[in-house]
Amino acid sequence: MTDKIRVAVVGANGAFGMKHLDGLKNIEDAEVTVVSATSQEKADGVAAKYGVANAVVGLDAVLERDDVDAVILATPTGLHASQTQEVLKAGKHVQVEIPLADSLADAEATLAVAEASGRVAMVGHTRRFNPSHQLVHNRIAAGEFNVQQMDVQTYFFRRTNTNAKGEARSWTDHLLWHHAAHTVDLFAYQAGKIVQANAIQGPIHPELGIAMDMSIQLKSETGAICTLSLSFNNDGPFGTFFRYIGDTATYVARYDDLFNGKEEQIDVSNVAVSMNGIELQDREFVSAIREGREPNSSIRQVIDCYRVLGALEEQLA
Repeated sequence: MTDKIRVAVVGANGAFGMKHLDGLKNIEDAEVTVVSATSQEKADGVAAKYGVANAVVGLDAVLERDDVDAVILATPTGLHASQTQEVLKAGKHVQVEIPLADSLADAEATLAVAEASGRVAMVGHTRRFNPSHQLVHNRIAAGEFNVQQMDVQTYFFRRTNTNAKGEARSWTDHLLWHHAAHTVDLFAYQAGKIVQANAIQGPIHPELGIAMDMSIQLKSETGAICTLSLSFNNDGPFGTFFRYIGDTATYVARYDDLFNGKEEQIDVSNVAVSMNGIELQDREFVSAIREGREPNSSIRQVIDCYRVLGALEEQLA
């Protein structure tokens, strides 16, 4: 291995591929040696924008290279599990965007490959890394705050198959396996192992074949509860908004920003070396590789999230 961790970003032309490239350019221990996209034209465009020397099409063209130590997968959800396994079997470290899989069977199979690989295998559960949620986690760890209830809203206006850039998708997003995964994992991270979970969903979209509205209730081993509302029908401000109701305070988290219950902003600029959750996530990935350790948000650490999602899917069926 060279002085820097040599990283390939696959799906580099997508919204989150570019977010990773924006973060990686600030990490001294990382060097992006190749980007991959769905066409040579798109790959060349991203490479030119970010000053990357090599641009290729597809994952296979990345895995055959000898100048790649680690791969970040920002590809369609349905490819995550199989591509993660391919990267690990090729002997390279991997970070896959959330979700790890869109079925429990695929998630468990990917965990088995990761455990056998001896490589760093991490999932992009960004909420663990946002400075807002990190501050809350630090106060929980210090015994200064305990979650009693989390109230979470995940809202989008997405009645067509488009991505975060407003471009047409070749695959269909999912409230349960993608967007709920963020909160299910974060609730367990902040409040303890989930011991009860319930879900209901609204009508199935006639063309997309998915529920456009969903409600999930969770309870942790500590007794804390979580209510999660999700919608693709919300014609208004979109994003995910977290309200932590605790024994000593109330916090409202909006991505990397944090407020108290009176909507007064809390300074989180000293929580970590960056205010960008995805950059912090990528820093953890690179550091874990360099230090030969398990990263925060490893597949092993987040697998319980997918077990909960699998149980909820059975309920909804």
